[in-house]
Amino acid sequence: MTDSIEAVWQGRFITTLREGRWEYVMRNGEISAAVIVAIDDDHLILVEQYRIPIRKRCIELPAGLVGDDHDGESIESAAIRELEEETGYRAERIELLGEYVTSPGMVTERFTLVRAVGLTKVGDGGGVAGEDIIVHRVPLAELAQFVSARRVDGMAIDSKLLTLLGPIYLKLSA
Repeated sequence: MTDSIEAVWQGRFITTLREGRWEYVMRNGEISAAVIVAIDDDHLILVEQYRIPIRKRCIELPAGLVGDDHDGESIESAAIRELEEETGYRAERIELLGEYVTSPGMVTERFTLVRAVGLTKVGDGGGVAGEDIIVHRVPLAELAQFVSARRVDGMAIDSKLLTLLGPIYLKLSA
């Protein structure tokens, strides 16, 4: 038998729930996220931005919410929009790579990993007002060194980068 679900707290964007002894967070509404693998001429496009919950800057794959301000928006159109806003690159098309969960013991959030294909640089990026995003174009062959250097600088590294670093790390331990 499943315990009843109790809403402990609700804000504009998230709700904290309790089910038996388990507490977790869900995003309000039908909002999901697109996380974008964008490779331009053997360079990975990354973003860096300050994240209030962890109180530091974080290196991440470009990403954005689907349907937060654009009702009925598709994952593909959200990914194209967010990639251009954050990085200044426009994708010719988006390929879906699957749905994943972020931290299944604590949040219900899911994201769709996508690949941006046919990139064209159309602007500087930087995000929308208040995001203060720095764009990094990192040679794939230097990704592990780049991430290590940012970690030494005190930055956080989003775990979604493990999708690209995993094979590198597995070779190092073999």
